[in-house]
Amino acid sequence: MKDKMMGSSQQGFTKEITWLTNLIAFYNDIISLVDNGRAVDTVYLDFSTAFDINSCNITIDKLIKYRLEKWTVRWIKS
Repeated sequence: MKDKMMGSSQQGFTKEITWLTNLIAFYNDIISLVDNGRAVDTVYLDFSTAFDINSCNITIDKLIKYRLEKWTVRWIKS
């Protein structure tokens, strides 16, 4: 059963779906919006280094210390 915090667009760390399929889907969505004259703002996060270097608990504690919203910390932790 998938965690309820992960949406259907979650593609990293899932079987048979790679970062490349995520990038292609993202690119297609952005191009479609731009082609239709829509404004696009994007934030792309890569936490792999944060979790590779530090333990997960240290990283989560730092996010809480810097007062990230609770739902965001839960999403990152999951």
